Amino acid sequence: MPFAGPPSPDVPVPAPVTALARGRALLPVWRNERGGLTFRMGDGPGRLFVKWAPAGSGLDLAAEAERLRWAVRFTPVPRVREEGADAGGSWLVTEGLPGESAVGPRGTADPATAVRAVGEGLRALHERLPVEGCPFDWSAGARLERARRAGRRAPAEPPAPPPADRLVVCHGDACAPNTLLGEDGSWSGHVDMGALGVADRWADLAVATWATEWNYGPGWERPLLDAYGIAPDPERTAYYRWLWSVT
Repeated sequence: MPFAGPPSPDVPVPAPVTALARGRALLPVWRNERGGLTFRMGDGPGRLFVKWAPAGSGLDLAAEAERLRWAVRFTPVPRVREEGADAGGSWLVTEGLPGESAVGPRGTADPATAVRAVGEGLRALHERLPVEGCPFDWSAGARLERARRAGRRAPAEPPAPPPADRLVVCHGDACAPNTLLGEDGSWSGHVDMGALGVADRWADLAVATWATEWNYGPGWERPLLDAYGIAPDPERTAYYRWLWSVT
């Protein structure tokens, strides 16, 4: 996988992020594989988070803001405070949620608790977000079409997806870092919702289980499925991992 994780503390702060801070302390907390940065602004209960996407990165923070405004009515996700863009990139300011990433120090020290929280949290997300009325599409066809429009090498004649097990509103990036853990080790919310949309639940589950190896090492796929409450499905898992790799 390309690099994604906590950046160097001395990573350059984009000028718009400095302006948004209005003198408050900024702490870089995440860098994704496309060069996007997330900063914590301030500390304590009133802390905010600022996402920065450099121009040309392909990151659509406006799309994420739209999805967060829809999802926040149903489940714990960040509340949008501000968004904008200039020639250098775009930004999104959200309110902080209680908890810390499932790949933070507590999560990596206790993978069993973290993986259980990721599985239970994903099931709760799928149960809470209503498919009926969801305006966002994350189906295989929609993802391949977006990849083609973005100039990625999506195959002209892709394999047909397996029949849907159950349509849900998927997270869209159900890797462990995007689940937050509360003080008791249970899930407390989800972040990074820029791809949220309706799809077969295995589109999320295939990636969530795959990511356990990246974040915690081998042997955690089945515990995540057990926490979610579902048996393994090798065919759907293989297809949606393939789809992830090409889109």
